[in-house]
Amino acid sequence: MKVCRRETFNAAHRLFNPEWSDEKNMEVFGKCSNPNYHGHNYVLETWVEGPVNAETGYVIDLKILKQLIRDEVCERFDHRNLNLDCDEFKTLKPSAENIALVCWRLIRSKLDEKYHLSVKLWETENNSVICDGE
Repeated sequence: MKVCRRETFNAAHRLFNPEWSDEKNMEVFGKCSNPNYHGHNYVLETWVEGPVNAETGYVIDLKILKQLIRDEVCERFDHRNLNLDCDEFKTLKPSAENIALVCWRLIRSKLDEKYHLSVKLWETENNSVICDGE
């Protein structure tokens, strides 16, 4: 059985490779390489899979999952510049793929190992990524 909790956070970022010229960064990353950054209203779907507990009828109490996501992800990234404000992205490009991986790692580190975890990060209404492990 799988259950999902949806949370949102807003953050700015810039995709660029410091070893490349501004021209090459613009060629590869386009508007996402704006030197003044740009932002997204991210939607994070956190999917937890496991057996249904006979006593509660839950896979996991969604209030607990909600608080875990807010503590580990939203409080850390909401209304932040991922490149400048967040240690997780000091040396890691904050692409949707890497943001999803970091979110997965943060939640995984606090979630009981009996559960399988996957996260789906929506960067825009048309672009999303799924991470279900390293």
